[in-house]
Amino acid sequence: MIRTRHFEIVSGNFVKGSFMKVAFASTDKVHIDEHFGQAEQFYLWEVGSEEAAFSGVVQVKAESETGHSDDKIEARAAALADCALVYVAEIGGPAAARLVAKKIHPIKSKEQEPIAVVIEKLQEVLKNNPPPWLRKAMLKGERIM
Repeated sequence: MIRTRHFEIVSGNFVKGSFMKVAFASTDKVHIDEHFGQAEQFYLWEVGSEEAAFSGVVQVKAESETGHSDDKIEARAAALADCALVYVAEIGGPAAARLVAKKIHPIKSKEQEPIAVVIEKLQEVLKNNPPPWLRKAMLKGERIM
């Protein structure tokens, strides 16, 4: 059995369509350094073109080591359902396909990049002319103030 827990910071400053929730698979809270299927924690950020804020943590823990890999993938995908993007060090094809089917875009990070650097790069893309898939991902996180 896979158990997930969400710890989110509630602030309400997120304007409809201008922020998206982004998850980062990390073992140290600083670098994107974890494989999607082995990650026990995902750090959540609300990211917009001008601002970004840490918004919480999703913990994924297997009750036993004998679970089926499909169950692990599904539990992680369900726990990250409101995220538009998930940055990981590695991800297998079946897991990536499951995320994409749920309109979550997995992105492999290069060389254990720091989360802060990736957020800055993402904000630069959002400020300029984001590709259509990224504009659509921004709409996934529509929130009403």
